Amino acid sequence: MNAHARIGETPEYAAPVLRRSLSDIVAEYDDKAESITGAIAAFNDSETAINTAASIGGKFGSTVFSTAPRLYEKDVRIALLRSAWKHVYEGLDIAKIASAKDREQLELKLTTPLPFTLENLAEVFGAYLLDPRFHILKGLAECFCDLDPAYKSHSRVRIGVAGLPKRIIVNYATGWNSWGRKRVEDTLNALAVYRGEPRYNYRQFEDMLAEAKRHRESDFNGGKVQVFQNGNAHLIFDKHSLLDINRALAEFYGEVLPDAPSETEARRPSTEVARDLQFYPTPRKAAKLVIDALHLSGGETILEPSCGDGQLMDMLADWHNHPTERRYRSPVIVTGVEYDAGRAAQARAKGHHVMTTNFLQVAPDPRFDVVLMNPPFYGQHYKKHLDHALKFLRPGGRLACILPASAYYDHGNTVGEWHDLPVGTFAESGTNIPTGFCVKHVPK
Repeated sequence: MNAHARIGETPEYAAPVLRRSLSDIVAEYDDKAESITGAIAAFNDSETAINTAASIGGKFGSTVFSTAPRLYEKDVRIALLRSAWKHVYEGLDIAKIASAKDREQLELKLTTPLPFTLENLAEVFGAYLLDPRFHILKGLAECFCDLDPAYKSHSRVRIGVAGLPKRIIVNYATGWNSWGRKRVEDTLNALAVYRGEPRYNYRQFEDMLAEAKRHRESDFNGGKVQVFQNGNAHLIFDKHSLLDINRALAEFYGEVLPDAPSETEARRPSTEVARDLQFYPTPRKAAKLVIDALHLSGGETILEPSCGDGQLMDMLADWHNHPTERRYRSPVIVTGVEYDAGRAAQARAKGHHVMTTNFLQVAPDPRFDVVLMNPPFYGQHYKKHLDHALKFLRPGGRLACILPASAYYDHGNTVGEWHDLPVGTFAESGTNIPTGFCVKHVPK
């Protein structure tokens, strides 16, 4: 891990540096772990020595210790392990880089940590040091996507775009340890970190919120928070903050989805292949969430349009071959369709059954139990794939489709039962576009 890696090209940010190398800290941990058995033996010898010093002829006059001193080796080892991980976590200032949601997950990981090795340190902390800018932007995006759906839409986060909310309403913002209270704190801190400013500490945040409750509003660096008797709060951002928010979200999401030349073209019936065949494979974590939402029981016939090189099909194979569940599951029968001949060949090389053709030109055949898909996102081209895919489901069948989050913003519940995917889900595939997936059922 490069402890000196800079955040993007912004000079005022630099990844933190430990006073000692990670190798030295791991070596100290190993030495102390090796000495625990001897230290416990010395402790027990000391206990015996003290009890002996307080007695004559082995007759104990009274209890020397107020409670019986008990020391278990496993407790000492877990305390050392947690201490080592906490030392590195704080020494690298990961809390200043990680998003609020990531910090919660890290705190849980550090309660029952992995073995303290350089390899595990790299696995847990490496991404934050190699690309801290990504995580700072991700933290801001997570907060604003939780607060208002407009911030989930790729087409609505550009600087100066009309309709971007200037005020965010947060429910239950004044309740102790409530969802809204934490969202206000996380949002203000995410904006501060993006600007290179210190995070609000506990006292500062409590004083600001208390002032808002007394006087109905309080200033923060970048706007003001208004608090109402029903416990709700309004975050009102000044023009400079709105510009910062726009810039951060636009930088994070990037220009990854070419816009259709017009809404008319996007809606025009067509079976042509999308102009832009950008390929973003479905990450395994996202694939698992979508497959789990289908509640497969085994034996289903499944169609995967736009199957690419077969990553979702790989996950379906893993589902069937799960070592603890395999005996209860019948195999699913999966058919893929892929326009790109090279990717179709890659999928077939892994043993999948794939047709090489344009899915929109395949005649509907309503014989499948399930459709699972991650269609092209170009413009609103995904809607054509979604509508066409429904024609392949038998009565009672179900569909799960990964979509840009703007699909729900633009089409609402017409796309189906909506589920957000975590911010940055497709980062490993080369895009930060906010995504989710819909589930639709065909009536029996």
